[in-house]
Amino acid sequence: MFRPPYLQSGDKVALVSPAGIIDPLSIHDAVEVLRSWELNPIVGPNAAATYGYFAGRDEQRLQDMQWALDDEDIRAIFCTRGGYGSLRIVEQLDYSIFQGSPKWLIGFSDITVFHSKLNTLGIESMHAPMPKSFRSTNPAALLRLKEFLFGKISSYRLPPHPFNREGIVQAELTGGNLTLLHCLRSSVLECKHQSSILFMEDVGENLYSIDRMLQSLKLTDKFSKLQGLIVGDFTEMKGLNFGKDAYEIIQEVFADYAYPICFGFPAGHAENNFPLIIGSTIEMEISATGTTIHFQND
Repeated sequence: MFRPPYLQSGDKVALVSPAGIIDPLSIHDAVEVLRSWELNPIVGPNAAATYGYFAGRDEQRLQDMQWALDDEDIRAIFCTRGGYGSLRIVEQLDYSIFQGSPKWLIGFSDITVFHSKLNTLGIESMHAPMPKSFRSTNPAALLRLKEFLFGKISSYRLPPHPFNREGIVQAELTGGNLTLLHCLRSSVLECKHQSSILFMEDVGENLYSIDRMLQSLKLTDKFSKLQGLIVGDFTEMKGLNFGKDAYEIIQEVFADYAYPICFGFPAGHAENNFPLIIGSTIEMEISATGTTIHFQND
């Protein structure tokens, strides 16, 4: 996998909205944050557009994304928010210029679609906070995002979790939002690297739906080919009468496999949304005292 060049002071970065509508105030606040990082944020022409549920018509969102992918002066692409919409445009974009001059793409949730696309192209990307959530994100997580983008790649050390499964593994990190991973199964966007460490998180789903998606993915034999699992935040779950919470459902589904599993990684739809480099080779060591995650070249 190819890692895009790290950012430098003065670099231009794009803010684009490939999915849901975003409040212009959130864009304004994000611009101020990025300027404080000594970056030069450029807001896409249609970033604050509206069309029903979406941040503009498909062609408007396509136009902004194509500009951000192609413009050689743009060194990183911040997707302003998730929601829904990326799947409608991801395969209509031309990635040929981007492949010749890759840049960081940053986002999570619905942006899992683009992480998966870039994974098929062999390019790393950043699962991390977006402008819509900058105000509510733990400052330590935002600082870690800045450090990662500027090349200060540090390891994570996490406390033990009772559901963890101990072990040491080194493999490529893939994944993102569980609902999107389920939507992308067997598609041209599904990760082709089967021997990976899978990360997953989700928000606002019924617990029975979490179980159904996992059982469905299990039937595709996807999980048997993994080398490890990282479980992030599963927040605002519904249908609490299911009888198990999200972590208990995941523990049950993955009981048939022997690889290391880390529960409680602070990433997803919560204030502690720490960055992960999707596509990076990582080494994960899980023991009774906690979990350590090293990124390649850190």
